[in-house]
Amino acid sequence: MFLEKILSHGKKEREVTESMRKHIQLLCTACDVFRNALEKHDRNLMRDVMDLEREGDSVRRKVVSHIYEGAFLPYVRPDLCKFVELADEVFGLLKDTAAYYLEETLPDKLKDDSVRVAVLNQRMCEMLLITFEAMLRGEDLREKILAIRIYEKKIDDIKFILIKDAREVPIDSFWKGRVLAEFLSGLTSISDGIEDASDYLQIIHVSMR
Repeated sequence: MFLEKILSHGKKEREVTESMRKHIQLLCTACDVFRNALEKHDRNLMRDVMDLEREGDSVRRKVVSHIYEGAFLPYVRPDLCKFVELADEVFGLLKDTAAYYLEETLPDKLKDDSVRVAVLNQRMCEMLLITFEAMLRGEDLREKILAIRIYEKKIDDIKFILIKDAREVPIDSFWKGRVLAEFLSGLTSISDGIEDASDYLQIIHVSMR
């Protein structure tokens, strides 16, 4: 194990790495449920995303608590906490975007590209988990982080199409337009959060050598 090279890998460290793994796995599940909810237009599934966010927040608190109780060497603790916080911010974006979806009906013109973004978000999150596991094993992360960035670039390209198409959607009121804009912004910002989290895995990886 990579971590055994730099620390005793005691009980607290194992609890932290296992909880971090669970946190990312929950995030992957939330992205999958969100994507499924969009594809099926299932409002109940979208509410499940919000429940998963609450579960993820509980795991985040557990990770941070164990870290500040003495897990890991002091110099790496801030980066571990920052990574978990960034992943949790992605959870928050998912929850908020799900909430906006529940407020209004997504126009047909925007559904296909919205689903495409949700699929890419899910794949990015799965790659984040793969990158985390690779970091623990001490493997090179560059190709995996590059894959995350390629996914993010694809989402950026779709974002411009969504914005263009959204301008052609008839809007009955300011608030309906605001909700739609917030939904699209959240949907296309999730990838930014995942990319930021992956960057911190690289930082942790380098600092632990």
